[in-house]
Amino acid sequence: MAGKAAGNVSEYLASLPKERRSAIEAIRKVVRRHLPKGYRETVGRAGIAYEVPLKRYPNTYNGKPLPYVCLAGQKNYCALYLMGIYQVPAQAAKLRAEFKAAGKKANMGKSCIRFRAPDDLPLEAIGELVGGTSVEAFIAQYEASRSHVLKRPAQSTR
Repeated sequence: MAGKAAGNVSEYLASLPKERRSAIEAIRKVVRRHLPKGYRETVGRAGIAYEVPLKRYPNTYNGKPLPYVCLAGQKNYCALYLMGIYQVPAQAAKLRAEFKAAGKKANMGKSCIRFRAPDDLPLEAIGELVGGTSVEAFIAQYEASRSHVLKRPAQSTR
């Protein structure tokens, strides 16, 4: 979303072109239906985020809430970001296999899945992935993925 950040989810959705808005709304329903307790829905310049509140986990690398799932309407497509598939390669492999089994083409980056319509996605598999990681498990995955940074010895100033 270009320009000023939306104040809430309704404003963000209203700012999107109709086709992308309806696609994002459909995927939002899937995410919200499967989202484990403890994640919080927020909105910002980039889109809708489902995150671990700082009150629950303040030890993030950038001081901002830990994002779990994000939805965004980009200029030419919609994007679903599943941070778990970035942290756990087995989840990414399972999702790619689900795309193939459904006869759909996976347009994916490390955590980003690009789509134009809900029919482009294996929605059942998306729901399972979203619902499959509690806040506690996601924090543990995050800490494991950052262990190389967290355990790095302090640099000498000599």
